[in-house]
Amino acid sequence: MGHSNGRLMNAYRVEVVRSGQWWAIKVPQVEGVYSQCRRLDQVAQNAREAIALMLDVDEQQVGGLEVVVTPPDKAAATLRHLEASTVAADEASRVAAVARQEAIETLQAEGLPLRDIGELVGISHQRVSQLLSE
Repeated sequence: MGHSNGRLMNAYRVEVVRSGQWWAIKVPQVEGVYSQCRRLDQVAQNAREAIALMLDVDEQQVGGLEVVVTPPDKAAATLRHLEASTVAADEASRVAAVARQEAIETLQAEGLPLRDIGELVGISHQRVSQLLSE
């Protein structure tokens, strides 16, 4: 890490793994930087404090942090499945939104009132109106 005007540059890689009831924190770029915390939302602050202490600088001088969490082995496959399912659900929602828009436009072209279109598509007539004006 280079110094520039008293500020440290580049991002530090913060590696986080579960160790018993704690998250163990390691910063490979700075020898001797180890810490721990109970919750993941505490990782960045604890890592920043440990880096600043080891480098004898103010915490504000520590640059960005790239936090890389390795989940417990038993949960890793489940988390990968969750991520894949979320991606698939997002794509399905996008496809459904396109199909909904096409159905609304087709029903409008057939001369149906907004309330009937809403009833058939499963949304309010106000939402039908919004989608037609977009």
